Parts: sequence; C-alpha cells; structure tokens
Amino acid sequence: MLTFMVVLFVGLLMISTPIAIVLLAVSGSTFYFFLDIPLQALVQQLFNGMDNFILLAIPFFILAGNIMAEGSISRKLVEVMLLMVGRLPGGIAIAAIFACIFFAAISGSSPATVIAIGTIMIPALVKHGYDENFSVGLLTSSGSLGILIPPSIPMVLYALVMNESVGAMFSAGIIPGLMIGSILVVYSVIKARKHNWKSTKTYTRQEAVKLIVSASWGIAMPVIVLGGIYSGVFTPTEAAAVSVIYALLVEVFIYRDMSFKRFHKVLKDSVIMSTALLFIIASAMTFIWLLTREQLPNIAADFIMAHISNKYVFLLVINIFLLLVGCVMDIVSAIIVISPILIVALRAFDINLVHYGIMMIVNIELGFLTFPFGINLFVAMGLTGKSLTQVGKAVMPFLILMIGGLLLITYIPEISLFLPRLMMP
Repeated sequence: MLTFMVVLFVGLLMISTPIAIVLLAVSGSTFYFFLDIPLQALVQQLFNGMDNFILLAIPFFILAGNIMAEGSISRKLVEVMLLMVGRLPGGIAIAAIFACIFFAAISGSSPATVIAIGTIMIPALVKHGYDENFSVGLLTSSGSLGILIPPSIPMVLYALVMNESVGAMFSAGIIPGLMIGSILVVYSVIKARKHNWKSTKTYTRQEAVKLIVSASWGIAMPVIVLGGIYSGVFTPTEAAAVSVIYALLVEVFIYRDMSFKRFHKVLKDSVIMSTALLFIIASAMTFIWLLTREQLPNIAADFIMAHISNKYVFLLVINIFLLLVGCVMDIVSAIIVISPILIVALRAFDINLVHYGIMMIVNIELGFLTFPFGINLFVAMGLTGKSLTQVGKAVMPFLILMIGGLLLITYIPEISLFLPRLMMP
C-alpha cells in the first residue's frame, strides 16, 4: 500500500497535476483498493477538514494583504523608511529592507511584498546608482520575509496541521525575521560603503512630520493586529477580520485611494486565491487523516531513528531535505505533506514543534528564491523584465546569507522560542 501511495503521488506530481487533486486521488485510491473504505468517507473527511474556526483567518488575511498591496499603504511606508534611514550609507537599501519587513507584517504574503515594495524600490535604487543586480536580488530576497514576519498565512496553516497555537507561531517568527533582515542590512551597508552608494535626498521638518503622520495609519496596523492577539483582546481569526476592516477604512476614507473598480478587482482576486487554498487544505486534511489512521508517521519515525541517532545530525538532514523539497514543491504542499509525516520523529528527538515550524517556514522562504518553484523569482521577472537565470544569479548572495541565518535558527532554538515562552507561558 505504501509503495502504491508513493508511486501514485510522485507520478501525478511529475505530470503537473494540481496538488489538491493529487492528495484526493491518492486518498481515494487507497480507500478503494487497499482499505475497503467507502468513497463517501472521502467527502466526509473533506467536510471535516473545513470544520475548523481558525481557517477563517486565511481568507481574511489574504483580503487584507490584497487591499494594502493595491492601495497606497506600501508607498507611504517606503517614504517614511527613506526619511528615517535614507541618508545613511546604503540608506535606500536599508529603507527597502525595513519597508519589506513592515509590509510583511501587514500583508503576511511574500509575493505581495515583492510586488508592492519592489515596484517602488527597484527603480529608486537603480536611479541612485545602486547596481541593478544588487537591487533586484535585495528586493526579491527581502520580500520573502513576508511569510516569516507575523501575521503569516503559512504559519496559520502549519498551526492547523500540527495542532499548535497560532499566537505562539506568530510570536516565534518575530526575532528570526528581524535577525535575517538585520543580516541583509549589514550586507547592504558593506556593499554601499565599498561602491559609495548613497542618497542625496533631504526632507524639511514640515515634510518629515507630514510623512510620519500620513504613514502612521499603515504602521499602526501590525501593532493593532498583533497587540490585540497577545493582549487577549481578540483571537488570531478575529484579528484577521479586524485587519480587513482597518485596511479598508484606511484606504477608502483616509488615503482615499481605493475606488470601487479597484476594490472589485481585489475582492475577485482574493476569492479566487482563498477558494483554491481552502480546497487544497480540505484535501490535505483528508490525506493527513489517512496517514494517521495507517500510522505512517510512526513508520517514518522508526526508519529515521534506525539510521540517525544524533539530534543535531537529524536537524541538519531535515534542513537539507526541506531545502530540496522547497525547490520542487510549493509552500502549501510542503507544509501539509511533510510536517505530519515527521511529527513522531520530531517528538522522539525532543524537538519543539514551534521551533521546527519556524525552521520549516525559513526553508520554505528560501524555496521562494530557488528553481523551479521560486515564486518570488517569477514575480521579480515580471517586475524587471529579466530572465529567470538573471534573477536567480542576482538572488544568490542573499540566498547564501539567509542559509546562514537558517543554521543559526536551527541550532539556537531560543531565537525562535524566547518570545513564545515570554509572552505565552
């Protein structure tokens, strides 16, 4: 049975079958040919997979992110970041990284972050004398922080699949996200000093105050959403709904930059994205139920324990495996297929599931920057008109730096676990 499942799964993926159909086909075929379970159970498990209140957070966060990507919040964030650090060596690059971090904390989406900030900052960097490859690589890489800085849709999905706290996952991503952002900042400053890249733009006091006041509405959003979650005012799902209302009020009534036509487009895109993602999740929960029923995670754990006895070697192997998976599998597939299989082995090695979750998110983040499923690479291609090979080459130095950050996160668990233990004892 296991051989049949693996062959069918890999075979369907190789012919580019959508992941939801792959999961349903494997589950249904196994029910019918090996377990004598009526196919009506497939429909029941699909329904059960959707019967979870936390899933409401996903369409809400998608809608909030699309509203802000389509509106003017991203532009105002860039302007205030330029005001704060633009005069420093490498200041425009630093401003781009900070803008990505803040927008990531608002939208929770890597591609949305690359589009919203990259559209503005790549031309600005090139205009001020920054190397074009450096500019493209920086924004493509910094945008990947969108899934590590909370709120993050992949974190919600991981918490659902692994039965972990969404709040704990959100708090665990803050320090790793800021750390990787800091690594990119240091590299940018070194490159800027070497090549004498700097900005000459200055702001009057009146312009500075006006910019800060205007951008404060966008900057306040992650404070409201995350502050509400950690203070217990509302749940992560309720926070997602609050983020939609807040984003809409700011764009429509304060910035007045969201017309009915643009809002209609945002709604349409969000519905399509949410429907596709929720169908994948329903199919995945059915597949996970099958894995659990047949004790396949235990089989995987026994195999791993028979060949690896050292926890740190196991962590290294898992990282290599996840990096390879990120090269050939999209983010949703990686989380819902890999995580449940490894859960027993993770517990056997006494690895905290929140720590592992951040490791997985960072590995998937790197997957956004690698061939052939690097979504951020394709987004950058669309923004710049460069080939996939050119964008990949531009990203390579930043990818190496981020792998260094991944190793720190892997072998120093407190980087991920300090805030969850502090805020959610």
